[in-house]
Amino acid sequence: MTLPASGALFTPSWHAELELGYARFDNTTRPVQRRHKGPLRVQKHLYAEGPEVCQHIIVHPPGGIAGGDRLDISASVEGNAWAQITSPGAAKWYRAAGPAYQQLKLKVAAGATLEWLPQETIIFSAAQAQLSTCIDLEGDARLFYWDVVALGRPASGERFDLGHFQAQLDIRRDGQLLWHERQRIVGADGLLDSPIGLDGQPVFATLLVTGEIDSERLETCRSLPNDVRGDLTQLPGLLVARCLASEALLARGWLIDLWKILRPVLLGREAVPPRIWNT
Repeated sequence: MTLPASGALFTPSWHAELELGYARFDNTTRPVQRRHKGPLRVQKHLYAEGPEVCQHIIVHPPGGIAGGDRLDISASVEGNAWAQITSPGAAKWYRAAGPAYQQLKLKVAAGATLEWLPQETIIFSAAQAQLSTCIDLEGDARLFYWDVVALGRPASGERFDLGHFQAQLDIRRDGQLLWHERQRIVGADGLLDSPIGLDGQPVFATLLVTGEIDSERLETCRSLPNDVRGDLTQLPGLLVARCLASEALLARGWLIDLWKILRPVLLGREAVPPRIWNT
């Protein structure tokens, strides 16, 4: 008997989960939790800077997120531990008939440090990407966070004419809201080209780091030679940097340059770029 064709039979979705935990033992940060379900993994932990900083690289083997997919990622850094989490390449959200989701939950205990430094996120035209990030800081916990989003694929002549990108980000310290942001960008929206929106630039990036710097250091950051349109704002207990760029590589380069200046000042360690960024 021949069964009738059904699109649902040929559009499987992936539900992937990754749960990470880190703790400090003497002078070493070690992974104490690494649970995964579905196509989401971390590579072997690395100590490029010595035992105090544990580096993990998150890998999504399918190479992209399609309609119906869902990624749930959580990481917890216990007291006085230091975790640095990055990715081997761009996260790609493909065109799809339905939405795909990513939920990120990060928790940093008092005395601990978390660096969340992924490579760029590329949102293909006609993708329906919905991202949610919640970060909880306790006591004097420290955070260095960034994200880079590229809409469409300008190098291939693809504009973001269809679909949508939706993101929310909440950062709390001891339960008190420190940063709250919502974004929704619809394909072919006028804000893509408006001077009060993205001004024709397909890439935007945000950097958030806990702590405060003096006016001289702030001016040094603002004076960095670059090919992006960016600036920084010092808020109470939180430094914010944003930029617009024509290419993800330019935006990421600007963030890395800021990281090299700010990490020694706000986190007390020289910046050592992960080797994966050069591959």
